[in-house]
Amino acid sequence: MSTNKKFQDANREHHSLLAAAEKRALIWIAYRMPGWINSDHLTALGFLAMIAAGLSYWYARWNRYALLAVIAWLAVNWFGDSLDGTLARVRNRQRPRYGFYLDHVIDAYGMTILFCGIAASGYMSWPVAAAFLIIYFMLCIEIYLATYTIGTFHLSFIGFGPTELRIVLAIGNIYAFFRPISHIRGQAYLLFDVGGVVATIGVALVLLFATIKHARMLYIAERLAPESEMNRASIA
Repeated sequence: MSTNKKFQDANREHHSLLAAAEKRALIWIAYRMPGWINSDHLTALGFLAMIAAGLSYWYARWNRYALLAVIAWLAVNWFGDSLDGTLARVRNRQRPRYGFYLDHVIDAYGMTILFCGIAASGYMSWPVAAAFLIIYFMLCIEIYLATYTIGTFHLSFIGFGPTELRIVLAIGNIYAFFRPISHIRGQAYLLFDVGGVVATIGVALVLLFATIKHARMLYIAERLAPESEMNRASIA
C-alpha cells in the first residue's frame, strides 16, 4: 500500500472556552521542552496516563482515595495528549497522517479503558457507561467523516473540548469522593449515573445537530440538476 499520495491536512477548528489560553500555555511549554523529548514520547505518556486513570477508577471500588489519583492522571494525560501536536508544530516536525491516525486511535482505546474503569469502580453502572461510549464513538465517526468530506476538523462543540471535559470529570470525582449518591425526587441514584445520562443526552444532541448541518452543507455543495434538465442536455 502506497503512503506517498498527496495529503491535504484539514483545517482545525477549536473554539472551546479555554482554547485560547490553553494554546498560549502549550506553545510556551513546547518552546521549553528538552530536545530529547519528542511528540511520540508525549503521545505515549498521555496514553499511559489514561490507562492509569482507568485502573485508578477500578481500584476506587475498594479505596475512594483512588478517585483523587484519577485527577492527577487526567492532568498528566492532558499534558501528553495536548502537547504532542503543539510540539511537532513548534519544531516543524509534523507528520499529519501519522499524527492524526495515531492520536485518535489511541484516544479510542483510552476512552474505552477509562469508562470500563469507571463502570468497574461501582460509581457508574455498566449500561450507562456503555451508552455513553456508544454515542461518543458515533460522534467520533461523524467528526472523522466530516473531516474527510468537508476538510474541517472540529475539536470542540458548544464551548466544550477535551480539556473542558477533563475538568468536568475531575470536579465530578471530587464531588463523588464525598457524595457518590445523588437524590432526585426522593430516589437515590449513583452520581456518575446521573452525570453519564446527562452527558449521553448532550452528546447525542450534538451528534444530531452536526449530522444535519454537515449533510445539508454537502447536499448544497453537490446539488444535482433536475433529471428533466439532464435528459434535455443529453438529447441536445
